[in-house]
Amino acid sequence: MIAHGISGLLRPLLSGLNASKIRFIYVCAVTEQHSAPAKRGSRRGFSTTHKLQDAPGEPSSAGQVTVHFINRDGERLTATAKEGESLLEVVVNQNLAIDGFGACEGTLACSTCHLIFEKNTFQKLETVSDEELDMLDLAYGLTETSRLGCQVRMKKWMDGLTVRVPMDVSDIRRQLGAGEQSKQ
Repeated sequence: MIAHGISGLLRPLLSGLNASKIRFIYVCAVTEQHSAPAKRGSRRGFSTTHKLQDAPGEPSSAGQVTVHFINRDGERLTATAKEGESLLEVVVNQNLAIDGFGACEGTLACSTCHLIFEKNTFQKLETVSDEELDMLDLAYGLTETSRLGCQVRMKKWMDGLTVRVPMDVSDIRRQLGAGEQSKQ
């Protein structure tokens, strides 16, 4: 019923197009509306980010790298990463409990994936871009060995890497969430 109303509204706009093409587009659109909803992943802290990389099948042990995160509360979180995966992707894909991590989902628009590296590891990392430096300027707890997790990709030589999550993070969502709770 609604579909007929929509096609009636669109008919004058689409009168110049071939009718068979219109029906095909219309049928595809209606079919997609009735497909099963996508599964929602579990939430991490403030983020609703789902897996950032699609990984078909079971990952093999080749190309796997172990990485350790020291969380804000001192808890050690260990994950297995794929070579080429960013540290942000590791946290998101493995649903690690790092509160507020990766608010911009790797678009280099925030500093919530700020990580602190050991000096010898930091010196081996690829050069920091100007865009990353601009975002690091906004990070709380900035150190000489700070980097954004979305910009550091895992390599085989990093196997056993340990990084620290800073004690605090600049995330406006925390302030908004706190304000909403106090109103209740």
